[in-house]
Amino acid sequence: MTLKMILAFLVSLFVAVLIGSALVPFLRKIKAGQEIREDGPTWHKSKAGTPTMGGIIFICGVTAACLAVGWTEMLRGEFGHIFVLLFALIFGAIGFLDDYEKLKKKQNLGLKAKQKFLLQLVVAIAFVFLMRKFGYATPNLYIPFWNITVPIPEVVYFIFAAFIIVGCVNAVNLTDGVDGLATGTTLPVMLCYAVVAFRWGQEFLSLGIFASGMFGALMGFLLYNFNPAKVFMGDTGSLFLGGAVCGMAFAMDMPLVLIPLGIIYIAETLSDIIQVLYFKISHGKRIFKMAPLHHHLEMGGWTGKKWSEKELFALFTGISLLFAILSFIGVAGRYVM
Repeated sequence: MTLKMILAFLVSLFVAVLIGSALVPFLRKIKAGQEIREDGPTWHKSKAGTPTMGGIIFICGVTAACLAVGWTEMLRGEFGHIFVLLFALIFGAIGFLDDYEKLKKKQNLGLKAKQKFLLQLVVAIAFVFLMRKFGYATPNLYIPFWNITVPIPEVVYFIFAAFIIVGCVNAVNLTDGVDGLATGTTLPVMLCYAVVAFRWGQEFLSLGIFASGMFGALMGFLLYNFNPAKVFMGDTGSLFLGGAVCGMAFAMDMPLVLIPLGIIYIAETLSDIIQVLYFKISHGKRIFKMAPLHHHLEMGGWTGKKWSEKELFALFTGISLLFAILSFIGVAGRYVM
């Protein structure tokens, strides 16, 4: 089990670095440049033209790991890693359509919000149905730290799952606003999944392969995405990443672990929601200098200190790592006697 998970990490890392070395120059050549938000921080305008859709790099990495290292698991009838991969790929495809629309229109607006929401909702319900059919997910809600499960009605479970999945995917997407931020924040999340799968044993090997592969692929992508970024992941990457994060939580039948494990995603999303609501209620006033949270800190919110992109990367990744450790503690004993 240890060897396969290490191998998944190495394969995905190698493939991601290799794909990146060819893809980044290609995207630059075809002028697949990112359009920057007009209402964003002024210093972000210098990033205009940086290639987008770089998420293809880690998508290729984790796909290679799942197929190459996870092949024997498939022969044994274990498809957990493939289900999560396909789920994330469909979200990645939605993101690709969004990126394509942005590039075609030459502005930071892609698919309409309703279009994306409906597509994501359909995919979420289909995935949960698949997880239930093959026995990965149950309508018994596992409570981390307390190590108990609470049965809930099937219909309620499906509504809950669809809401969590769509919310989680878009929260990860929202976090992708600073060089390397979504990448760094998600590395501890995938590491947590990998260690939990290892802790729980052989039955969870296929999911461990996916998590290890995702960790390696993100490490390879970070070489190109760390500040100053040579490429952005785009919605292609961030929606795939969101699908991978929540897909693993449901495949391991512990969706509530997303509360501590996805603390950065939650904080980013809440800051955006609070900003919009307060703006409407107060008729134009703002709580944050700019939402989501990382832009607020960039602009010197609260303390007056203007956080650099590298400092934000270190801060958010560090917080994510701390909560990943707490999340592991909360679920580690579930299947261990």
